[in-house]
Amino acid sequence: MTRLTDDVPHRHESFLRDYGEKIVEVQDETRTPNTSLFTFNKEDHTLGNLISQRLHKYPFILFSAYKVPHPLFSSFELRVQTDGSITPKEAVLRCCQEIVEDLHKLKGKFNTEWAIHLAKQQVDEERRGREREQF
Repeated sequence: MTRLTDDVPHRHESFLRDYGEKIVEVQDETRTPNTSLFTFNKEDHTLGNLISQRLHKYPFILFSAYKVPHPLFSSFELRVQTDGSITPKEAVLRCCQEIVEDLHKLKGKFNTEWAIHLAKQQVDEERRGREREQF
């Protein structure tokens, strides 16, 4: 007997890139000045929302939004318009570099807090061990 899920590919398989497949494709928008459309392949809402919202914080960004063309395919399109002082590609690159820097800082802070937590846990275990020996 076959189950309904036998034909469904594993979730992680939709994020595996084919050989030679580009991660990001850039297309300049001809109808609107200083606008580009970025297609991110094998990515989803998480990255799209992160980049789009981060771009809104820059003063040179006039418009930034993303959409997922189809829910069954792991890709999204990001449209970016700048004021002309910087190209959309440069804006997205700067944004991604700053996101990576923020993630490195977050990782460092997390590792520090985790080390403190483990040290406190070890001290607590030693204290409990001494208390047990006293009784």
